Amino acid sequence: MVDKEASLQKIERLTNTRENIRNVATSAHIHHGKTAFTDNLLAAAGLMSAKIAGSLDEGMTTWQHGDEQERLMTVDAANVSMGHSYQDKEYLINLIDTPGHVDFGGNVTRAMRAIDGTFVLVCAVEGIMPQTETVLKQALRERVKPVLFINKVDRLIKELKVTPEEMQERFMTLIADFNNLIMQIAEPEFKEKWKVNVMDGSVAFGSARENWALSLPFMKKKNVTFKDVYKLYDMEEAERKKWVWANAPLYEVVLDMAVKHLPNPLEAQKYRIPKIWRGDSDSQFGKDLLNCNKDGEVGFVITRIVIDPRSGKEISAGRLYSGTIENGMEVYANNAKKKYRVQQVLVYNGIKPEQLNSVPCGNVLAISGLNVDVGDTITENPQTSFEEIKHIFQPVITKSIEVTKSADLPKLIEVLRKVGKEDPSIKIEINEETGENLMSGMGELHLEIIEGRIKTEKGLEVKMGNPIVVYRESVSKESGKTEIRTPNGHNIFFFSIEPLEDEVYNAIERGELPELRLKKKAEDIWKKLNELGLSNDEARQYLEIYKGNVFEDRTRGLVLLPEAIESILEGWRMVIDGGPLSKEPMMKTKLILLDAKLHVDHMHRGPAQIYPALRLGMYEAMKKAGAVMLEPIQTHLIEAPIEFMGTVTQLVGSKRGVLIDVQQEGNDTMIKAKIPVAEMIGWSNDLRSATEGRGISSLMDQNFQKIPNDLQPNVVRTIRQRKGLAENQ
Repeated sequence: MVDKEASLQKIERLTNTRENIRNVATSAHIHHGKTAFTDNLLAAAGLMSAKIAGSLDEGMTTWQHGDEQERLMTVDAANVSMGHSYQDKEYLINLIDTPGHVDFGGNVTRAMRAIDGTFVLVCAVEGIMPQTETVLKQALRERVKPVLFINKVDRLIKELKVTPEEMQERFMTLIADFNNLIMQIAEPEFKEKWKVNVMDGSVAFGSARENWALSLPFMKKKNVTFKDVYKLYDMEEAERKKWVWANAPLYEVVLDMAVKHLPNPLEAQKYRIPKIWRGDSDSQFGKDLLNCNKDGEVGFVITRIVIDPRSGKEISAGRLYSGTIENGMEVYANNAKKKYRVQQVLVYNGIKPEQLNSVPCGNVLAISGLNVDVGDTITENPQTSFEEIKHIFQPVITKSIEVTKSADLPKLIEVLRKVGKEDPSIKIEINEETGENLMSGMGELHLEIIEGRIKTEKGLEVKMGNPIVVYRESVSKESGKTEIRTPNGHNIFFFSIEPLEDEVYNAIERGELPELRLKKKAEDIWKKLNELGLSNDEARQYLEIYKGNVFEDRTRGLVLLPEAIESILEGWRMVIDGGPLSKEPMMKTKLILLDAKLHVDHMHRGPAQIYPALRLGMYEAMKKAGAVMLEPIQTHLIEAPIEFMGTVTQLVGSKRGVLIDVQQEGNDTMIKAKIPVAEMIGWSNDLRSATEGRGISSLMDQNFQKIPNDLQPNVVRTIRQRKGLAENQ
């Protein structure tokens, strides 16, 4: 083990060399070996015992919670930092180990904001899996450059007994599949540039569990061949370890790959900042961000919050894109719109946060003294915030949560507030009127983990209700013109509602169109809308994009409208948050304000008049436009032995599922199916029972689709009853 003090001094020194910093993450499908991989890197840096690195018996170093040890899976992203020497230069590697299970994909999305490059791990036996595709989407959406590590090669040799030639063929197929994904997902300018290549060393392969790795340039340097890898498994364990350390140490191959093929902050910020920050790039702050200027204004984005269980202190981890953060300095949180004083500046020494006096930009670090949410932009003066961190999948399962002792109710509210901060993928809804507290998550496992942590780590006895599915409201056609008066009769609005075009909605979902109130001259957004097929006139009528919905202003020459528009938009947003059918969020709608007659006295056109008119008017318009409920549908890839094909297809059919594709691979069958989330409660157990424990399923995609007509009235009635809304809408 290395001297921790010397290690910290080295890390402190390296935080100042921006060209020698690599901010990276691991990302992969569940159980493809990310955490064993991280453990081995830490062991090589002397930051943990090499004996237990990657050992499931001892538990991985980055598993900081009991439930991770128990379930043998990563739930929370973990930050680690280490030094590495390459060609006589020293480098600082800031690494974030991320979860692989789809329920914890929010951690991956948030980690991607903080980094510039990612090691995508792929199991040599299983190949590219649905979650591999998802993590690649998450990376490329944030302009994070990928490199490929083919893991678990020992399984090809020991279990499948493939020949060296077959192994090389397998690798070439995996690399081609990976590059095809990049070509499909990446933005045009990065498609070719970011493809991986076995010849240049942007692909490595090995076994994280057994601590070895190789890449083609490294094999040439060490004069090692594929046949030598096979000989490894004829050696005694002690001899094998000795050979690995001398000829194929995982840490050296992998960290060399990071240094050579992943960008430093100075390079990465030039192309990442225009994607993740939409402020004025010609402003001084914009230039500071683009150039990673350590003497500029602080620009820090929070990607993770950890609340210390003993002190209750919030530690805000994230990426510093410009300026230098110092102990005691005053900073401004742009979303919270508040000033704070930095109490501590922390960097990671291995997995342990250690205090420094100051840290310059280009680093992943943490600060304490703030009380803000994940995604906030911390600066010195008010500035344009960074883009909202958009998750690929939205929460689709909700459970009510209550305390077993009523005296604990105030504590529950406080605990839920902390849970929502630490895991922004969890949506918390506290209803003061009904006393019902709701928690929405990505899936049953997500909510189960949070419930367990509330009980064990927060020391609060709670009970959860049955799972409730999250629905959306929308329209199926154009409504035509609708006229509505405010309650006092002094103002009249004319508007219509219609479905939002697929192209526009998909661009919002992909983050190509920002969700915000549009400025007078939103040239780049108008241009994007033109590309999506909208006319110049209509593009200029866009006033706001909010939660996948659009507000258009088609009025002409209304002198009083600017004075009332804020109340109109606020009223519209309130209806979007809880639609008229059953107060579920609305999606994929376009509300068009056609005309208005407004009273000259502002006293007669305040929010108390406008809000109810908007709600009633939108309800009337939605009735004409065929108001519909949309339910979450998941696309799953189900794998099972061929003899269970009939049973699995039957199971899918019994859950209102639709088969998309059925393929046979050897003795296994691969079934792709779309299944409504409402029918998937207890899905894992049902699939295990149907396949005698031999079937597995992976989430590939998720979207919302119209509920069948015959089911809609019952769904609406059930939701309204649960929410205590009047029977008649």
